[in-house]
Amino acid sequence: MADVDTVVPIKTIIADDHPLVLLAIENLVASLPDMQIVGRAIDSTGLFEELARIECDVVVTDLFMPGGAQGDGLEIIQLFKERYPEIALVVLTMSMDVDVLRSAISLGADAILSKRDRIDLMHVAVVTALAREFYLGPTIRTLLADAKRAQRLERVRQLLSKRELEVFTHYASGLGIAEIARQTGRSVKTISAQKCTAMKKLELESDVDLYRFAIEHGLIAGWRSS
Repeated sequence: MADVDTVVPIKTIIADDHPLVLLAIENLVASLPDMQIVGRAIDSTGLFEELARIECDVVVTDLFMPGGAQGDGLEIIQLFKERYPEIALVVLTMSMDVDVLRSAISLGADAILSKRDRIDLMHVAVVTALAREFYLGPTIRTLLADAKRAQRLERVRQLLSKRELEVFTHYASGLGIAEIARQTGRSVKTISAQKCTAMKKLELESDVDLYRFAIEHGLIAGWRSS
């Protein structure tokens, strides 16, 4: 009878065109009782050869590995998901290109981890992906969140005039109508009207809505840094 405490290791294929990255992953996996490397590759050709040769539970791959016959970058994810939808895919990358990362997500990568993150987070990514839950490493999460805030801020700047945005951000920062009027050299009536116009354009009904909107869209930080 098999030992009920026996750990069945996660069969893992790893792919990266940088030998030091492969070595780092191998060293990490060697310290984990629940993972086992069953295949290695340095480009897309080798990766798909390993996938055809041996069964695995998860693939941990670099995003960009030039020179492979099966493509590079997003092409790897697309082809992998078409051929092996049942195998979890964890992407390691140095890319900070938001569009590329969003495309990787939309193509079905189960986890994306930046090589700038701690290497031990790869185990978290693998376990999460195998549980059929999506995982983003902290660097990628921050990058995408910052990009989303920047997009929201740009949309607001398109909707509001420069003076409306100035009044809105000052008010969200805690200044009263009278103080904003004093600092900008405009009348209280003008400042009040510009605040009301800004709120109407943004479909906000109360000061609570205004404060929440400013925080969620990065307006206060965006104004101070501009």
